[in-house]
Amino acid sequence: MQQDSPSPIRVLIVDDHAVVRAGLRMLIDSQPSMKVVAEAGTRAESVQAAAREQPDIVLLDLDMGGESGLSFLPDLAGAARKARILVLTGVRDPEAHRKAVRASARGVVFKEKAVEVLIKAIEKVHGGEIWLDRALASSLLEELSHPNAAFEGDPEGARIATLTTREKELIAIVSQGLRNKEIAGQLFITDVTVRHHLTSIYSKLGVADRFELAVYAFRHGLARPPG
Repeated sequence: MQQDSPSPIRVLIVDDHAVVRAGLRMLIDSQPSMKVVAEAGTRAESVQAAAREQPDIVLLDLDMGGESGLSFLPDLAGAARKARILVLTGVRDPEAHRKAVRASARGVVFKEKAVEVLIKAIEKVHGGEIWLDRALASSLLEELSHPNAAFEGDPEGARIATLTTREKELIAIVSQGLRNKEIAGQLFITDVTVRHHLTSIYSKLGVADRFELAVYAFRHGLARPPG
C-alpha cells in the first residue's frame, strides 16, 4: 500500500517588489515540499491573504517601501493563527530584528544568503524551530536574562518597553479620539482585533479606559496632545 506524501509547506510571500516576489515564488515552487499559496505587496493585501489562505509560513520583508513590515507583523500573526512568520530582509538593523522576534517572528534570514539557507530556514521554522544568526540569538538571550536591566529605577519605561509596534501605533490613534470602527478601518483590522489590542495595552500600562490611556500617552510621549 502506497503511503500518501506529506502535504507541502504552504507559503505566503510578503514583499513590496513584484520582481522579488516572482523570484521567490519560482524558487519556492521548485521545491517538492513547498508551495506558494499567495503573494502580497502591501499591508492590506498581506493581511487579507493571510486570513484567506491560512498559510504555514509567512515570508515577510521588513522594508515595505513606505512602511515597515514590523508595523503589521502582529496583524499577520492574528490573521493566520497557525502560521509561523519568517523575516526575509536586507535590513542590517539588529534592533529591528529583535523587535520582529518580540512581535512573534520565528526567524530572520538575510537576502544575501544562499538559496539553500532560505529553504532550510523555511523547513526548520515550519518544524517548530527558531532560525536566528548567532549574534542575534546571543543578544536575545542576554535580553531575556536581564529583562529589566535597562529600566532599573524607571518603571514606566519598563512598561512602555513591553508594548509592540502595533500597540504603540494604536495608542497614538486612540489618543486622537477615534472610535474602534474608525481605528479598524485605518489599520485594516477588525473591531475585535482593536478590542484585543486595547485590552492588552490597558493591562501593560495599568490604565482602566481610553481616557486614562490618552492621558498616559500624552504624559509619556506616546502621542501628541491636540492643538
